This record gives sequence, structure tokens and C-alpha cells, in this order.
Amino acid sequence: MGLWKKIFGEKKKEAKAGKTMPDKKLDKNLETIKAMLKDCDDIVYREFEIGVDQDYKAALVYVDGMADKILINNFILSTSMVATRIVEPTAEELKQQLSQHMKDHTFAVTEVSEQETMEDAVKFALSGDTIILLDNCEKIFTVGSKGFPARGVSEPVTEAVIRGPRDGFTEVFRFNTALIRRRIRDTKLKVKQMQLGARSKTDVAIMYIEDVVNEGVLKEVKRRLDTIDIDIILDSGYVEQFIEDDWTSPFPQIQNTERPDVVTAALYEGRVAIVVDNSPFVLIVPGTINAMMQSAEDYYERWSIATAVRLLRYFAATLSLLLPSLYVAFTSFHPQMMPTQLTLALAVNREGVPFPAIVEALIMETTIEILREAGVRLPGPIGATIGIVGGLVIGQAAVEAGLVAPLMVIVVAVTAISSFAIPRYNLAIGFRLLRFLFIFAAGALGLYGIMLSLLLVLIHLASLKSFGVPYLSPFVTFIEESGDIGDTFVRAPLLSMNNRNAHVNPNNRNRMDDRRRENFGDKEEK
Repeated sequence: MGLWKKIFGEKKKEAKAGKTMPDKKLDKNLETIKAMLKDCDDIVYREFEIGVDQDYKAALVYVDGMADKILINNFILSTSMVATRIVEPTAEELKQQLSQHMKDHTFAVTEVSEQETMEDAVKFALSGDTIILLDNCEKIFTVGSKGFPARGVSEPVTEAVIRGPRDGFTEVFRFNTALIRRRIRDTKLKVKQMQLGARSKTDVAIMYIEDVVNEGVLKEVKRRLDTIDIDIILDSGYVEQFIEDDWTSPFPQIQNTERPDVVTAALYEGRVAIVVDNSPFVLIVPGTINAMMQSAEDYYERWSIATAVRLLRYFAATLSLLLPSLYVAFTSFHPQMMPTQLTLALAVNREGVPFPAIVEALIMETTIEILREAGVRLPGPIGATIGIVGGLVIGQAAVEAGLVAPLMVIVVAVTAISSFAIPRYNLAIGFRLLRFLFIFAAGALGLYGIMLSLLLVLIHLASLKSFGVPYLSPFVTFIEESGDIGDTFVRAPLLSMNNRNAHVNPNNRNRMDDRRRENFGDKEEK
């Protein structure tokens, strides 16, 4: 009696939670599923009979286009109708023996699970799995049969490199985790899976290396993901906006990438990766401005080449941020600070221009941003053509019409090209937005306005944190003998980078065995 009360109490508790428990009758379970999936014409219901005399009813339910029909026909339906003929259960054993036999001996697939509620079973079906229902049985089986269309693994579009792996993430969740697992053949690599989105039920995975990850960062990632409460998660960008530290900042505090090798390197540094279904971009936390200014190619080339490229990259980022505002400041407020010949040449070029320098800069910068946005939205070959031809035609026409000075066209062109040297698109957008702030400051106060704006930006950057890690690390968290500074403006030789970055505070700082490094040096000397 006590056992019955316990079972009845659990069922009542499930009912209160809004869950529908399966019935013994197959017809009632089918009616429940059809009611839940009403007006869904892409749902396939297939009823059939199994058993020795083919008098035991069964049914399967799947979503057309989401499930693999070949797998269902050959390894579920065919085996169920044929293999169960050898089972001869008695009336008392019919329920348990037949269902257990089908689970252990009939379904020739790797993923078979039992669901306790109808809602859970339907959720699996909407993910591409197949529901199996048996008459006189309260068990609901779900069989892994995902076969939805997917884009194949291809080269990343936003992070192309000359030297390095060519594979990139896709929109398929399990493909992405497999691309990372392929590179980390370590039992310490952990994949914690959950679902976000009250309606979309989007699969999300937290990936980390157990004995390297910063435990504090890992706990904070789990806590922030648990607080997300929204109907639908369409892309990793949704997750990024919910868990970032300061949503008002123009700087991204979470790194995103299409490259599995970048995620692998970050995991070995003690950081955490967040993989979101339906998105080819994987999130990496914590994010720092130093990490976002690095490219995967930096580590595949010799250290001297990588260092030169990094220095050039930082110089280009500075140009993209300050060059138009410097033009406005020198032209409007500080012509005496330029060489005399340059001042005279600039005065000649600006003769007849009806606008002040700040209006001239804003017109050209806005035009370039419009061309850039239009080029992104157009098809690839057309977009590139429109961007180049449009810039040349409009720039030349503006100069001939006397609306802008020729030097202004050069400044805007150099600024636009320099912005493409920034490896991360979202970081480059932040620089592009701040560029207008510096132009207004230069138009109001000249160089003083630029310096004041720089101080405000630096104060903001110094106050930013990403999951407890300062955004300007390792520049503001320099630790003696940590080796962090060897992976900033300069990319030190790999043989000297034997410790992981200290600012991430990984559990295991040692990246390379000192004995291996010493032995390698001895071989070189010999």
C-alpha cells in the first residue's frame, strides 16, 4: 500500500508540474501526441503490428525532413516487424518481456532511451529522433535517428588564414563538438550539455579541460547560463549578449570564432568554450583585448614574422581609430604643428571646399560605412565590385565637385583599409563607432579633445572585466616571471612559452616540460 501511495504521489507531482504521463493504451498516447502536434503536417505517424502472430500494436512518430528515413526503415521498422516474431510471452509477461526484448535485441541503433513524459518524448522527436510506442506498455522509447540537412565543414569566412587548418564550424551542434574533440584526445576534456530557450530548446554545451580550467570562471559561466530566460535562442550571439559583463560597452568582452584550432588553443589556456546549436560561432570566455587582437596564424609562423605582423596590426588599429580625428584637429586647430610645406599643400587642397574639416570628415566616413554595409549585404563578387568601384567613383566625384579635399579621401581610404587588419569583426566595429566620437572631440577641442577621449576610453577599458579577468590583461596584471608579456605585442618563440598565461589563473600553469625544452636546446648545440 505504501509503495502504491508513493507511485501515485509521484504521478500527481508530475501532473502538477504540467507533464503528461503516458497511458497503457497505444491509441490514447497517439491521440495525446497528435493533440500536442496539431496542424503539423510534417509529422509522420506509422502504425504497425509486431509479435509472433503480428497481433501486438505498435507505432512510431518522427518529423519528416528531420529524421533519417533509411535508418528508420532498415534498423527500426524492419527489425521490429521481423525480430519480434520469435518472442512468445505469456499474458502476464507480455508488457515487460516484449518491450525489453525490443530495446535489447530489436532496435539496431546506438541511441535508445526511455522517456517518462509525453513532453520529453515530443521534444526528442522535434530534434530529429523517433518515438516508439507499444500497446499495453507505459514506456516510451526514443531512438536516435537525426538526419536533417546540414552544411558540410568548410573554410571559415570571417577568419581566413594563409597557413593553418582550413576546417571551420558549422550550424550542426554535434559536428562542432566533434571538431574540437578531434583535436583534444584527452579524457580531461569535458562537455556539459544543457538546453536554453523555453520554446526553442536549443542545445548548448560548455567545454573545458578539467585539470586546467579556472574553476571560478567555470562556475560563473554555469551560473550566468542558468539565469537566461527567453523563448528562443537562435544564435550564439543571443547567449553572448545575456552573459557579457557590460552590455553598454562598445567593446566585446566575449571572443567568438569559427575556427576549431582557436577554440582548442583557448581550452588549453584554461578558458571555457560555449558551443550553441544552429550557430557556426563558438564563444570563448574570458575574453581580453589582447586575445582578440591575435590571429591563429601567429602561432603557425616563426616568431619574428608573427611579431612583425602583430606590431603592424596594432599600428593599423591605432590608425583606424585616430587618423580622421587627427586630420580634423590639425586642419582646424593646430596647422602650426605640421611642417610648413605640408600646411601650404593642405591649404591649397582645401581651397574652395565649402565645409569645415569636421563636416568633411563626417560626410566621407559616413559614405564609407554605407558602402561597407552595402557590400556586405550584396552577393560576394558583386559586393566586392560595388565596394571598390563605389569608393573610387564617389571619392573622385567628391573631389572634382569641390566637396572634400583630396587628402581627406586618402585619410578615409587608409582608415578603412586599416580597420580590416583587426582580426575580430566585432572588435573592429567598436573601433569604427569610437572613430566618430574622436572626430566630434577633435572638431570641438582639437588635440585636447582627442587626448581627453583617449583617457576616457582607457578608463573604460581598465574598468572592464570578463568573468572576473581584467579586459586589459596582461598589460594591467603583469606578474613577474609569468611569461604573459611574451604573448602580447611580441610573440615570443614557442620554446620560451613554457607556462600558460597567468592572468587567466589556470589550475595547471605548466604548458611544456622544462626537460624537453633543455634537451631540445642541447640537440641544437650538438
